[in-house]
Amino acid sequence: MALETVKEDEEVYSWREVQLLHTAELEREKLERKRGRDIIIAVDHGPNSKYAFDWALIHFCRLADTLHLVHAVSNVKNEIVYNASEELMVKLAMEALQVAMVRSTARIVEGDPGKVICKEAERIKPAAVILGTRGRGFIQSVLKGSVSEYCMRNCKSAPVVIVPGKEAGDESII
Repeated sequence: MALETVKEDEEVYSWREVQLLHTAELEREKLERKRGRDIIIAVDHGPNSKYAFDWALIHFCRLADTLHLVHAVSNVKNEIVYNASEELMVKLAMEALQVAMVRSTARIVEGDPGKVICKEAERIKPAAVILGTRGRGFIQSVLKGSVSEYCMRNCKSAPVVIVPGKEAGDESII
């Protein structure tokens, strides 16, 4: 019977095998990712809206997602308002494709912005509704109303992400 010497400073190396996902499960996950998510981004012509849009592209969107750009106007039949809104939507859709490589759809809807956004969320059933805020104080929000606050309270079909406005100066984070 031979005796083995034990080294005092040597640690015992112990391990267990880890069971990884089978290839079929990985393929299923890959297919789910290819389908992507629907994400609504409420936009207007203001710098806080642009900041929220940029934030969504950088921090929220991933490949295969579809952005649904929603813009509320007082009158869809007014050609000046419609053309300006259409130009904004085309610009944002091109930026979304270039920056995050995501598809976009755009809808200019007549009506109260909060109600329009909630109605579109009910129609699309997105993973999230993203919008900016003007950064009004409590009293101004109560007196004039707040679209982001309205959506937060009334949008039942998706979580609402409210991106705080950036201080005046730099309009974009991209």
